[in-house]
Amino acid sequence: MRQQLRSRRAPTFPHGYRYRLDDQDEVNQNYLADEEEEAEEEARVMRVPNLEEEEKEEEQKEEEEGQGQPTGNTWWQKLQLMNEYLWDPEQRMSLARTGQSWSLILVIYFFFYASLAAVITVCMYTLFLTISAYMPTFTERVKPAGVMIRPFAHSLNFNFNVSEPDTWQHYVISLNGFLQGYNDSLQEEMNVDCPPGQYFIQDGNEDEDKKACQFKRSFLKNCSGLEDPTFGYSTGQPCILLKMNRIVGFRPELGDPVKVSCKVQRGDENDIRSIHYYPESASFDLRYYPYYGKLTHVNYTSPLVAMHFTDVVKNQAVPVQCQLKGKGIINDVINDHFVGRVIFTLNIET
Repeated sequence: MRQQLRSRRAPTFPHGYRYRLDDQDEVNQNYLADEEEEAEEEARVMRVPNLEEEEKEEEQKEEEEGQGQPTGNTWWQKLQLMNEYLWDPEQRMSLARTGQSWSLILVIYFFFYASLAAVITVCMYTLFLTISAYMPTFTERVKPAGVMIRPFAHSLNFNFNVSEPDTWQHYVISLNGFLQGYNDSLQEEMNVDCPPGQYFIQDGNEDEDKKACQFKRSFLKNCSGLEDPTFGYSTGQPCILLKMNRIVGFRPELGDPVKVSCKVQRGDENDIRSIHYYPESASFDLRYYPYYGKLTHVNYTSPLVAMHFTDVVKNQAVPVQCQLKGKGIINDVINDHFVGRVIFTLNIET
């Protein structure tokens, strides 16, 4: 290649050959240009093997570095990146944030949640200032009085055999337990004897304790369990107790007490030929109203009406419906069988 480059140098002229000075300058310039091209070509030729040697050295370094790492180079790199993300000792950063950045975040969130808690506390405090703990603020949406019966019966079906005590003994136990709070001695000790037929209205501050009128167990007579410990179940004449649910401030309208009436729900009305009620008025006397709430009316005892089914057809299921009767009482709600009424079944076998 060098020989070829030398061959491109300026030609020699025969001795005595005359030429013009301008032509000689042009020849000299071409000669210098050829010398520069030759030097560049030699440098390029010398640079090629140097690049190849550098590439080989880099490959050898990569191989040496790879020999010091375990298999699964990608997994190892990911683990290193994760460790650096969790804690970077060079920049002293955790999760890509410095200590100052984390401090600012904690301060911001502290004041944010503290402000939120303060707003909620003020709102709740303001709300409680407008609500009485002793009397409901809004009563226009309170449902009409509901009712419940005792003893407890599964699916409200009273099935028992008169000659088999095991079939009705649990009813007797349920009634005895329910009436413990109505014992005469307890009522005389805790409550007062109020005049019947009028509301027992108690003035004063709403947080003052209110007195309660007596409702003695003896008021239920044959269904009290005092004269007949079996409540009539041993003779096929069962007693069932009915009470109204408590409603704060409720008063029967027009000063007429709410009464109870029972009959056959569907079928032959002669399936129930005789029912005795206790008290005999079959009503909830006005003296037990209004109710002032459990915080102040602590000893309040809900009045009861006992239904004594003395003559019911035997050996068949008899559906019974007991309703509340009175001004403002609702007892025909289809979707709720406990608002103003209750339906149960008597199946007395002999």
